[in-house]
Amino acid sequence: MQVIAETLADDLVAVRQRTIELVAHLGVEDLERQLDPLLSPLVWDLAHIAAYEDLWLVHRHGGEPLLRDDLAAIYDAFETPRTVRGRIRLLDHAESLAYLDAVRERTLATLERRGPDPVLHEMVLRHELQHTETMRQALAIADLLPPGDPPDPPDGPEGWLDVPAGSFAMGAGRHGFAYDNERPRHTVSLDAFRLARRPVTNATWLRFVEGGGYVRREWWSDEGWAWKEEYDITHDPAIEAGDPHAPACHVSWFEAAALAAWSGARLPTEAEWERAATWDQDGLGAAGHVWEWTASPFTGYPGFRAHPYREYSEVFFGDGYRVLRGGSWATHPRVATRTFRNWDLPQRRQIFAGVRLARDADTG
Repeated sequence: MQVIAETLADDLVAVRQRTIELVAHLGVEDLERQLDPLLSPLVWDLAHIAAYEDLWLVHRHGGEPLLRDDLAAIYDAFETPRTVRGRIRLLDHAESLAYLDAVRERTLATLERRGPDPVLHEMVLRHELQHTETMRQALAIADLLPPGDPPDPPDGPEGWLDVPAGSFAMGAGRHGFAYDNERPRHTVSLDAFRLARRPVTNATWLRFVEGGGYVRREWWSDEGWAWKEEYDITHDPAIEAGDPHAPACHVSWFEAAALAAWSGARLPTEAEWERAATWDQDGLGAAGHVWEWTASPFTGYPGFRAHPYREYSEVFFGDGYRVLRGGSWATHPRVATRTFRNWDLPQRRQIFAGVRLARDADTG
């Protein structure tokens, strides 16, 4: 148990250093302003990370009162939605850093006194890593990413991966950490299908654009076309400016589905994505550079049980949100497991999302 506690303490330090280094190149003004209406001021994320850690590792695990009970509602993601975070009084940069340090001191003292809770400690570590990806989304929109982000486009084979019909165990097993929406593991049977070995590139996306992708109605769903027309949507400028061989990024689910229709393909279901990711010994080519939209709505697996709180997954279940798989260049490997399920609304483009195409096996 002592070894586990020491490892968790080291991991907490490493993850925090990564968070602080992410914003070290920024001035106070950029840290404290809302860089984009869809995303939080960066100082909100910093203080939210502290509040979440204090709630779960000191208050819930250690039985101590919250360090700053007066901040609980402000830094609760549901009590204070993104739409208002840029208009209310938040802790400034210096105050947010001090809050992070004070909570971390309490966390380490609680860890020494109570020992570890592997599930809660891992949840808090991954929560911080997920927020640093969200912070990178805001930095990308504002053209404030640190040097070296994003990395060079990945290499890998092209063509199609042929996956035979069969059954497989989908979801996370009973042991080890996983989020509630990854469980329970259950058997899924699939027909044979084909999955592209690489995500769609910027060059392919531009061919879609040049072929009338944003003006021809037949490739779009009714909802997607209405969204495109209302907001005068066209391709993200980064697609045209980026490396032609890099995966297209910052595309919505509506756009991904339209491109798939244009190409004579479709979006994979998340079961197909996970089956291919676990069946092919070489893995999926270029997986982990962009999140990959799937056709699947975000719902619970058969026998789903919310844990440790409903607001992580269950409140988002239904037809509104679509599942993304695989992870992006900004996703830490600790988070981007083969069973991890990300989700967002079909019109969202701020996420580092692209698309990998699928086809039925009999379509060639």
